[in-house]
Amino acid sequence: MADYVLSGCSAADLSKEHFERIHVKYICFHFMLDGVLYPDDLGQTMPAEEFYARMAKGAVTKTSQVNVAEYEEYFESFCRQGLDIVHVTLSSGISGTYNSARLAAEAVRERYPERNIYVIDSLGASSGYGLILDTAASLRDSGMGAKELAEWIEQNRLRLHHWFFSTDLSSYVRGGRISKTAAFFGGVFEICPLLNMDNGGHLVPRSKIRTKANVIREIVDRMEENAEGGLDYSGKCFISMSACREDAEAVAKLVEQRFPKLNGKVLINNIGGLIGSHTGPGTVALFFWGSERKD
Repeated sequence: MADYVLSGCSAADLSKEHFERIHVKYICFHFMLDGVLYPDDLGQTMPAEEFYARMAKGAVTKTSQVNVAEYEEYFESFCRQGLDIVHVTLSSGISGTYNSARLAAEAVRERYPERNIYVIDSLGASSGYGLILDTAASLRDSGMGAKELAEWIEQNRLRLHHWFFSTDLSSYVRGGRISKTAAFFGGVFEICPLLNMDNGGHLVPRSKIRTKANVIREIVDRMEENAEGGLDYSGKCFISMSACREDAEAVAKLVEQRFPKLNGKVLINNIGGLIGSHTGPGTVALFFWGSERKD
């Protein structure tokens, strides 16, 4: 058993059962829905189906990150047990949580100078960040120590590819990512934007693809182009989705057909309340290991 804790946050969009199975701890973000505060607790308080149904009816959402005080309490709970910590955060390119975790770790180290707390920016999000944690758990279980694991994550995090598309642009308009005019014409011409995360952990639009069928093929083409080993890719592949399981299953089916050496079936997760507050329903995200991401 490792003498340290591997930890992340709820924005990794793995299920509660998945976190428990791989023995990774997590801290929950928060979101507001029509003025009511909820924990982003992997659908335990508010199931994904209810969350997206309310968004579709016009519910107003707002998110808040884990603050320094919450991180201090969280980290200290492990230090009191005599455990070191490897904590991986949501990308600093889309959230300030990395800085909050780093400041909290510095404060806790002053009270527990014998403990090591490694805080690593995943430069990822949703189940891509989750795939980093899943892989890190396997390395921990193989005997990798805390310092070595923290270094491995920092050295390899840009090899985790994140590709997204959306068939519902309303939340992107509210978030200022696209204009109302662009969304109108996108709806008329069935435009589905294809986005990915750059090497700074920012979400960047890459292409405007007409029709859902075409963007499903295109996102799998991008996997073929970037995956480690190309069509011989033998790693895991995760998908996360927001109230569009049929679209996610279509992507998963195509991935499994095209990559016969895949490590198991494609795992489909729900996009949780934190990320989903910004994407809204209709987003599918594909994650896999590959060549180092470039801007």
